[in-house]
Amino acid sequence: MVSGSERAPKAATELMQAMTRLRARLRTESAPGEMPWTWSQLMTLARIVREGPTTTSALAQAEHVRRQSMAETVAVLRANGLITSDQDPNDGRKTLISATREGQVLSATIPAAREAWLVAAIGDLLDPEEQQTLLKAAAIMNRIADRT
Repeated sequence: MVSGSERAPKAATELMQAMTRLRARLRTESAPGEMPWTWSQLMTLARIVREGPTTTSALAQAEHVRRQSMAETVAVLRANGLITSDQDPNDGRKTLISATREGQVLSATIPAAREAWLVAAIGDLLDPEEQQTLLKAAAIMNRIADRT
């Protein structure tokens, strides 16, 4: 009998391969002319839209990247008019980042094409039991991503 700890390396390898393939496929669901931004920039913008004003440090921690990397992402979003920065009214040493109206619109439209493809693929390929399994897997993946 194989123990859970013996299955973990195989599960990790299979999960990484599947995530890489799915991520690549999702990227292709938007035409290059429609998407001058990277996946990480769009995910950061979506987090800003969803969670409201935040700091670069908080974004870096939430996205599991270095603060310097997040600062580069934020700079691109700012240069394209997708976010704005204001001084934190409660702590003048901090800068809060918010999405502009353009950023909110972009966040709603670009991922919509990918989501539509994914919804169709799940609906076409998976039966209801498999869809429920996928929901459980997504919850598990989020738990793994949040591990400290």
